[in-house]
Amino acid sequence: MIGHNNRIKHRGLIFFISLGTMLLATTSVWSASDSELEIIARIKPVGMVCIAGEPCEKSAPTEETSASTVLANAAPVAGRSGEAVYNSACVVCHGAGVAGAPIVGNKDAWSSRIAKGDEALFNSAINGINAMPPRGTCMGCSDEELQAAVKYMTDSSQ
Repeated sequence: MIGHNNRIKHRGLIFFISLGTMLLATTSVWSASDSELEIIARIKPVGMVCIAGEPCEKSAPTEETSASTVLANAAPVAGRSGEAVYNSACVVCHGAGVAGAPIVGNKDAWSSRIAKGDEALFNSAINGINAMPPRGTCMGCSDEELQAAVKYMTDSSQ
């Protein structure tokens, strides 16, 4: 009988240890769920990507709207001149010849490109060519602004 009582004591001890562990685990789950809302708020997207020519659903601004979110969702400035677009986005590569970009004003570098026609140059600016990515470094430029920039560069290089 003595051995039987020890087994009962051990089972009781194991039961209470298991119960204590279960209570601690449950408590930690409850406290984690309290901070779950904080985690969701911390990792929520701060902006969205809109594709030109497609509708862009914008959510209502909240108190937590940051300046970077406002700038990311802002519409591009319309109607900039070709020179303004060139000076703000194109000059980095086309002013120094980065990665083989033809330098504005270099007639030899531009002559073969100009010979292809304006439409081919516009398509290259919009879709990218060689090391130049689509839209160059002007993701916020409209097609018309890119065309004006190309026209400015070709006019300056003839």
